[in-house]
Amino acid sequence: MSNATPATRFLDKAGIAYERRHYDYAPGAERIGLQAAEAIGELPSRVLKTLLARVDGRPVCVLLPSDQEVSMKRLAAGFGGKSAEMMPPGEAERLTGYHVGGISPFGQRRRLPTAIEEAALAEPYVFVNGGQRGLQLRLAPAEARAALEAVALRLMA
Repeated sequence: MSNATPATRFLDKAGIAYERRHYDYAPGAERIGLQAAEAIGELPSRVLKTLLARVDGRPVCVLLPSDQEVSMKRLAAGFGGKSAEMMPPGEAERLTGYHVGGISPFGQRRRLPTAIEEAALAEPYVFVNGGQRGLQLRLAPAEARAALEAVALRLMA
């Protein structure tokens, strides 16, 4: 596994402190975020999954605790839209430059409007995908939000 990814380079350039946590990625896992939380021994509320969606056809990025589902109604409203839908995996990969299971909100090919579940901001730290399958990055949730210029929304269904 490479030490540097576009995500870690993004955080390094932004001067944001983080710790790497490697784990054995299970490609057949039904819920990738929950598998990552279990593999690194962390609460699912602290391991944020990165989702790509469309609000009124426009791509957005969402960070949500791995044990939760996003409310499409709340997502659309949070971005001032009428409807939201999940982005197909192939499109998410092309847009971000990452593979499903390794999609990071940091260092994507194109910076997208991003939302973070507001409950995650109350955690002392969170884990976010590091841009490779089997790599999580531990950092302060407020720093993640600032680096991504993310809006804090109540997104959980």
